[in-house]
Amino acid sequence: MIHPVISEVTTRIRERSVARRQAFLARIQRQAEQGKTRAALACGNLAHAVAACSTDEKGRILDMTRANVGIVTAYNDMLSAHQPYQGYPDLIKGALAELGHSAQVAGGVPAMCDGVTQGQPGMDMSLFSRDLIAQATALSLSHNTFDATLLLGICDKIAPGQIMGALSHAHLPTAFVPAGPMASGISNDEKVKVRQQYAAGEVGRDALLEMECGAYHGAGTCTFYGTANTNQLVFEAMGLMLPGSAFVHPYSELRRALTDEAARRISAMIPGSPAYRPLSDVLDERSLVNGLVALLASGGSTNHSIHMVALARAAGLVLTWDDISDLSDVVPLLVRMYPNGPADVNAFEQAGSVPGLMRRLAQEGLIHMDATPVFGEMQDYLCRPILVNGQLVWQPVGESSDASVLSPSGSVFQATGGTKLLSGNLGRAVVKVSAVAPEYRVIEAPARVFSSQHAVEAAYKAGDLNQDTVIVVRHNGPAANGMPELHKLMPVLGNLQKAGYKVALVTDGRLSGASGKIPAAIHVTPEALHGGAIGLLTDGDLLRVDAITGRLDCLTDLSGRTQAEIDLTLEQEGWGRELFSVMRRAVSSAECGATIFD
Repeated sequence: MIHPVISEVTTRIRERSVARRQAFLARIQRQAEQGKTRAALACGNLAHAVAACSTDEKGRILDMTRANVGIVTAYNDMLSAHQPYQGYPDLIKGALAELGHSAQVAGGVPAMCDGVTQGQPGMDMSLFSRDLIAQATALSLSHNTFDATLLLGICDKIAPGQIMGALSHAHLPTAFVPAGPMASGISNDEKVKVRQQYAAGEVGRDALLEMECGAYHGAGTCTFYGTANTNQLVFEAMGLMLPGSAFVHPYSELRRALTDEAARRISAMIPGSPAYRPLSDVLDERSLVNGLVALLASGGSTNHSIHMVALARAAGLVLTWDDISDLSDVVPLLVRMYPNGPADVNAFEQAGSVPGLMRRLAQEGLIHMDATPVFGEMQDYLCRPILVNGQLVWQPVGESSDASVLSPSGSVFQATGGTKLLSGNLGRAVVKVSAVAPEYRVIEAPARVFSSQHAVEAAYKAGDLNQDTVIVVRHNGPAANGMPELHKLMPVLGNLQKAGYKVALVTDGRLSGASGKIPAAIHVTPEALHGGAIGLLTDGDLLRVDAITGRLDCLTDLSGRTQAEIDLTLEQEGWGRELFSVMRRAVSSAECGATIFD
């Protein structure tokens, strides 16, 4: 029996989305009715499509009874999470060739790493890269020579962008092919310790660099539960990849077997086949809610309060922050991964991984077991893959093998989910509370107002922040400077909290999955540049951040004030940022997905 609130939220998403969803499905149906689009291409079109292929490949692609799978890849060899994808196209082509089918790399999409660009000019383009990736994915598939799509992408804006782009070709069966996390390095506690010591001037750059290289040391995703791994967990819960495939190590035999299996199974689902299952049948309001429930139950990245809204819109669905907040009120926290606990994603994989979490959610009636995944049925997503004599099989997942990471039956880490909606006279925001101790969830203190994280860092180093305070960082919204993540603040604010001060953050910028023990009201909307009340604040205003009752208020009278104006030229030009001016002008609010698409 499904929980009544889960049912209610799903129903209202469906009902408010009727017109938009019908228009989406009608568009996809028109595309589907064209049949095998490759067959409609002129001879010259086809010749161009196969010109670089071997004789065998040409024969398979030009045989309209065979499947030709389009691969959209985010491979580059600088990013650890995407470096393993280098050989995937050949693996996929080999697996399909055994069945008489083919695959082609339809295109590549940009893949930037927020870990590299934190605090750098590149971060001002990071959020916009998601919509750019959506466009690149749609362009990659626009040759109309494909019968199915495999998406090779993992990290922060990349996987959401790919699914948004693939939804423009949602008449095709579509699945993600993950690559998995790197092996565990130094402990998360050690990472936090050294970062805070460096912020306090207690250790030098050499010590910090040695620690960071020990944490990020090999191929695969970073092992903490940030946005990249949240993508993988949420998209598996939505049924967008093979069950249990999200967190298998990149170079294991099991990973190779899962990649081959994804290729083989997608080729059996092409238009005209009895097993045809287009993406439009998979991504509906039920799979969307399943993903949101998994997000909340795992304490996942706050970036998904933006990405899930945007990808829902791409599927013709209207999702709101109120929906996410209402789900969070009834979805318990069932997973502890850093920053919500000391364990990393490899420990979660060993404890039961996504199938173990899905089993717990099914026990509580918190997921739609009648949703339609890409492969099989939702019951299959309560099973884990293993190799038996070299053969890939799935077995029902058992009880959690580590109760400190994945809660066993009958227990929870927290009665509510990891995300809370805040509303008040400063606007609306979200706060991630899963890592915030109860005694820090309500902060009332004077404001210190800044326009950049660098200015906060400078004030801290000058000793100007040693007090109870709510740090305000404004003019960092989507329209101002691309809504950068503000992670340079975390060691600073962590040290202030450790020193005994009451401290919180209020910003129209982002923090993502690495936000931790500081109560942070992020994604404040309206943003300062669009007239939000956050732009009226001055030093000393009394602010209250209440992550228990869900309030975000200035207790000082703001009447008669005018908006602060700052020159954003240096944040909008240079290093390629000037090329994204059209996006800054067109982007919606964070609450509407921070997207340029209608």
